Amino acid sequence: MPADRAVPAGFRMDGSRLARKARFLRWALNFYPPYLGAGVRVRHISADLRLVRVKMVLRWYNRNYVGTQFGGSLYSMVDPFFVLMLLENLGPDYIVWDKAANIEFVSPGRGAVYADFSISQQLLDEIRMRTAEGSKYLPRMHVEVRDGDGTLVARVQKTLYIRLKPRARQAGDN
Repeated sequence: MPADRAVPAGFRMDGSRLARKARFLRWALNFYPPYLGAGVRVRHISADLRLVRVKMVLRWYNRNYVGTQFGGSLYSMVDPFFVLMLLENLGPDYIVWDKAANIEFVSPGRGAVYADFSISQQLLDEIRMRTAEGSKYLPRMHVEVRDGDGTLVARVQKTLYIRLKPRARQAGDN
């Protein structure tokens, strides 16, 4: 990819555009039926879509047989965020998919649980560098789910598939 295409043509990191997108995503995800059903709430999305905080309160409808947070809901609360954050920060020339995931349940969630997601400029630069010639990149992303006291409830590792779309690759790299 030529140096002038480090950020896709026509894709401006316009702060007001991203801020509007962040507000819309927060609103939309909070009314997304699977999240409503699981009791998941998006508490914060930063204006640049690089920080996200998600909360899930323990309710009668999302607890498991032994009265703690249902494992499927714990995974659901962390599922889409790295993909959404990277799609918005990398721009329309990129494909970003979940490839694999692993969740390790460390302690029972007996109350509200939280997950904090972040992506750095360093990560975005690394992705652009590794995919510049059309190669796929499979970064492993990590997030922890903690309760209100900070006790670790679950560790999640997600492997993502990231690649430039064919139209954005250099000639001969398709």
